[in-house]
Amino acid sequence: MPQYAVLIYTDDSAHALDATEDDLAEPNGHGDELAASGAMKAAWAFTPRDRARSIRSQGVTDGPFVDAAQVVAGVYILEAENWDDALAIAGTNPAIRGAGGVEVRLVHSGGVID
Repeated sequence: MPQYAVLIYTDDSAHALDATEDDLAEPNGHGDELAASGAMKAAWAFTPRDRARSIRSQGVTDGPFVDAAQVVAGVYILEAENWDDALAIAGTNPAIRGAGGVEVRLVHSGGVID
């Protein structure tokens, strides 16, 4: 079955190192629902942008690679029969209800390497 990467764009990640259960209730609840459905195959939540480091030819800098209003706050991999199903599943992400959104990309190749 095809796999799709869902990149979550928001003003910043809710997954700060000191985040409380209340702070994470909505994003983690959504992830739990997708996992229970069997559609989600892997997920990673990123820490806020101020913890990012970027590497370019000039060296390492603090912060995200691109200075933008929104950053990638996390990514998950889901399996779906087709694009329509993948978009319907990704469209339930809570980031869409605010100023954020998601980007859905068909996975070409790769996977977890042990």
